[in-house]
Amino acid sequence: MAKTTATGKQTAPPSTSDAANRRQPVWRRLAVFLMTRRETSIVIAGILLIAYFQITTSVFLTWNNVGTLGQYAAATAILAAGEVLILVSGELDLSVGMVYALAPFLMFYAQGAGIPIVPAIILALLGCAIVGLLNGLITVVLNVHSFVTTMGMLFLLKGLTLTISGGYPVQPDAGPIATAIFGGSAIAGFAWALAIAIVFQFVLVRTRWGLHTIAVGGNLQGATEAGVKVNFVKIRNFVVCSMLAGFGGVLDAYHIGSITPLAGGTQIMFMCIASAVIGGTLLAGGVGTIIGAFFGALVLGILKDGFTLAGVSAYTFNMILGVAILVTMIVNVHLGRFKLFGGR
Repeated sequence: MAKTTATGKQTAPPSTSDAANRRQPVWRRLAVFLMTRRETSIVIAGILLIAYFQITTSVFLTWNNVGTLGQYAAATAILAAGEVLILVSGELDLSVGMVYALAPFLMFYAQGAGIPIVPAIILALLGCAIVGLLNGLITVVLNVHSFVTTMGMLFLLKGLTLTISGGYPVQPDAGPIATAIFGGSAIAGFAWALAIAIVFQFVLVRTRWGLHTIAVGGNLQGATEAGVKVNFVKIRNFVVCSMLAGFGGVLDAYHIGSITPLAGGTQIMFMCIASAVIGGTLLAGGVGTIIGAFFGALVLGILKDGFTLAGVSAYTFNMILGVAILVTMIVNVHLGRFKLFGGR
């Protein structure tokens, strides 16, 4: 029955479900909230792995190793942020690894032409944006599947990078301050990755851009009938994905101190897709979390760094990575069902 307030307005009675939720213990409400978050499984996995490696190696949480871990995961997390946008919109970008390799060379040659470091980075990212624009136009205008489009772009960019570099690595040219800001310091790369994850998570869940991305990937026909500019949404996500991949490559170039034509490639591409998947993004589209991909990149970094400290073979890392992807996907499927039924 409706109640009358002091101002004379009537308010609707609380629903039965709301009242039941308020009667639940705090710990149960907290547990239900955590279980309905797609990031929960990967965060729990990360905490358990940190505890395990700290116990077994004793140096895992030292400052030097934490800095190494952050630097390793940073570029993967940045690429994963852009890949999530693509996956959520129902597409796939296989070319991000070679965009990652191309961008530092574009920056290097721009600096060689006398352009200062920051404008040189901007020009490199604009070059990456052109790559993303081509991926998007070929996919949505010429109606070529994004798997084929970006696979072809991967090989094209690999050949282009090798051609313009002559196959030889070069050293990035910048002063100590610029080097520290753009990935040279222990915390810079991680800080960039975290900031990008937070910003684009907000974009994905709180802005029209993100909501349209989710709508396009979840129900393409429904989004089209609702007036969403489907082609524009997909092209924009391809452009942003390529720019983020290029920026990740620039950060890693300053972190490593070398620009290598064979850097990145399929290795970091598959790592960023794995980060997105184990972080809670579905390959089918319509569902994803950039914060989850950030934690996914951290977990992959924890695994690789922890195994390195423990002296475990790289082959074993690949085996465990495969198992991790399978297990987390199974967990995420069941968490999705849990969320659907509201924890009942």
